[in-house]
Amino acid sequence: MNESTPAELSAHTENAAVPGTVFSILVAISVSHLLNDTLQALIPALYPIVKDSFLLSFGQIGLVTFTFQVTASLLQPVVGAITDRRPQPFSLVVGMGFTLVGLALLSFAGSFGMLLLSVGMVGVGSSIFHPESSRIAHLAAGARRGFAQSFFQVGGNAGSSLGALLAALVIAERGRSRILWFTLLAAAAMVVLAQVGRWYKARRAQIRRRPAAAVRPPVVGSRVIFSVVILLILIFSKYFYLAGMTSYYTFYLISKFGLSIRSAQLHLFLFQFAVAAGTLIGGPVGDRIGRKYVIWISILGAAPFTLLLPHAGLVGTTFLSVCIGVILSSAFSAILVYAQELIPGNVGLISGLFFGFAFGMGGLGSAALGTLADRTSIEYVYQLCAFLPLLGLFAAFLPRMGKKRAGAQPA
Repeated sequence: MNESTPAELSAHTENAAVPGTVFSILVAISVSHLLNDTLQALIPALYPIVKDSFLLSFGQIGLVTFTFQVTASLLQPVVGAITDRRPQPFSLVVGMGFTLVGLALLSFAGSFGMLLLSVGMVGVGSSIFHPESSRIAHLAAGARRGFAQSFFQVGGNAGSSLGALLAALVIAERGRSRILWFTLLAAAAMVVLAQVGRWYKARRAQIRRRPAAAVRPPVVGSRVIFSVVILLILIFSKYFYLAGMTSYYTFYLISKFGLSIRSAQLHLFLFQFAVAAGTLIGGPVGDRIGRKYVIWISILGAAPFTLLLPHAGLVGTTFLSVCIGVILSSAFSAILVYAQELIPGNVGLISGLFFGFAFGMGGLGSAALGTLADRTSIEYVYQLCAFLPLLGLFAAFLPRMGKKRAGAQPA
């Protein structure tokens, strides 16, 4: 019996019958996502502390961010492409190991160079985690791919918020050495991911024993590239706008309405809660009505609310921000699964490309909009960003692949 090549095995994985959604694995991978993004969120939360500790300039802080973003974003497609061809069931444990070592170095870093090395290692851990964990979610999804990606993604959303909170409670008052305590979270994640790796290894062995099914891409040739470019444009519009909200919403509320810092932060929390809710909603809705419709509604549908927000009072701004959070955040899971189905057999590459691009656009958006706010005003930034969701019109050019595709070809 001829053994399948890694590429054929990866493609076959997408078409192998699964007895249903494996909820235990989805829970494990979502909890691991929460832990990973909690640890990842510590880095920007620590900037005031490391700036004072190392007497850094804002330019050097920017270099720290750049180091983290490059390793966490740009390496993701590379990792995904490699593991598509040579699957590594325990790569997630290795990735979390990088994060653990990076945090340990960060807690005792005595020089700027060591600081860069430590955040770079955390970034490498993140670059391994996201494409591979998205692959696991895809494999455990059964016919519910959109739900699986949303459930996986909401763990990361919760972790991002939790990391900033824990940094304020544990590290801010007691110093950088307290970061070492967070290595326990990384160790706990490694234990969970080891169990996930065992399941993945057994699942691959099960797939190898089945005859490989031919994979028929829904779109071929230049239309594939054209469709991916459109999806990346939509990711750009979503994450540039979200960067403006998450980074500068409190400043906007304080500047325009004279809110206290505490009140502005509560409004930001409400927006972030709406983002988490939208993330969880988008995937299952895409499973039911088709991903293209969700993508269309999620990006372009937010436009009326974003265009109204700069002209609303405080109550209206609060209501509109919640609507924007729910609608706009529902897009990512639908976009990711749509792209995975567009190019079957390359789950890791697609996951790495889209997660990496999303991270990169978030970082670039935050920096670009901050510079624009310095030169104009925070109100002008929100007036300009209001037009970004209109890029959702590009969704009209995406090929329709049918709402039951995920069900027809379970992971």
